[in-house]
Amino acid sequence: MRPLSTRTAGFTDSIIRRMPRISNRHGAINLSQGFPDFDPPREITDRLAEIASFGPHQYAVTWGAQNFREALARKQSRWTGLPIDADKNIVVTCGSTEGMMTAMMTVVNPGDKVAIFSPFYENYTADTILTGAEPVYIPLVPPTFTFDANLIEDAFKQGAKALVLCNPSNPCGKVFIREELQQIADIVIRYDGYVITDEVYEHIVYAPISMSIYQPCPECGNVPYLAVRSPRPTVSLVGAWAMSSPQSTSSTV
Repeated sequence: MRPLSTRTAGFTDSIIRRMPRISNRHGAINLSQGFPDFDPPREITDRLAEIASFGPHQYAVTWGAQNFREALARKQSRWTGLPIDADKNIVVTCGSTEGMMTAMMTVVNPGDKVAIFSPFYENYTADTILTGAEPVYIPLVPPTFTFDANLIEDAFKQGAKALVLCNPSNPCGKVFIREELQQIADIVIRYDGYVITDEVYEHIVYAPISMSIYQPCPECGNVPYLAVRSPRPTVSLVGAWAMSSPQSTSSTV
C-alpha cells in the first residue's frame, strides 16, 4: 500500500477533544476546554424551531444567506465603526475552525510564513502547515503576557505575510491594549502584511478595557485583515462568520 499524506503525519486529535475523554475516564476536573454552561437565548431557539417547519431545505448560498449576512454587516459596522458590506466582506462558515482555515487559505501561499503569538490555540499551527506555510512564533511572556515588538518585525523581515491575533487570547486570556495593537498595526502596514484575527471572545471583555483591533487605535482600521467571529462563547450557539476589511477585495471572502 502506498503511504498516506505526510502533510498530516505529525497531527494528533485535538487536545480539547482528547482531554475530556481522559477526564471522564478518571473522574477528573477538566480544565482544558472552556465552553458555555447555559442554553442559548430562548428567542433564538424558538425562532429556529419555527423556521425549520418551512422549506425549501436545500443547499444554502455558498457564502451565507443574504438576510443573515446583511444583519451581520449591520452589527459589525456598528461594533467596529467601519463600513462593512454584506456582499463583499462577509462569509458565513460552519464554525470558527472552518473560518480560520478559510482565512488562512485566502491569505497565505505555500512557502509563506505566518507569525503566531505563543501560547496559542493549537489549530493555528495546523492551519499554517496545511496551507503549506511555515509558522514563526512570537512569545507572550508571563505573568502579563507582554511581547517584544522587535520579534514581530523580525518575523516580517524573514518573510511573514500574515500575523494571527487572538484577542482576547486563547489560552492565556490576555487582552491586547491600545498601545500593543498600535505597534502591531504599524508593523503590519509597514511590511504590507495581513492580520488574521480570531475574535470569538470579542464580547467577553470587561471595562475599562476595549478589545477590538479596529476601535482602539487610529491605524488599526487601515490594516488588511480577515476576522473570524462566533456566537458560541457568548450565546452558546455553534457557527461562525469571517469578515474582511473594507479595503480587501471581494475575493477575500
